[in-house]
Amino acid sequence: MRRISALSVAMLAAMLLKPGPAAATQQGQITLQHWKTMDVCARQAQAAFPDYTPEANAKRDAKLKECLAGNNLPPREPLSPAAGPPGR
Repeated sequence: MRRISALSVAMLAAMLLKPGPAAATQQGQITLQHWKTMDVCARQAQAAFPDYTPEANAKRDAKLKECLAGNNLPPREPLSPAAGPPGR
């Protein structure tokens, strides 16, 4: 019968009890929660104004900004830059 040394058992226990790389930091967990809340705001705005008319787009953007501000989250950046040539 093979004997297992105490050192081998201790090393195995340390490996099993050590948190792996998948464990998220507290800051990472907060960031993920913020992203989830931002997605909920976007879904609510889209459900409230589903059309793609200029008026509905403006109302949807306003509702999204209002929801994000109400949850103390930063506003989303526009998808495209403002109209006009780049500054010189």
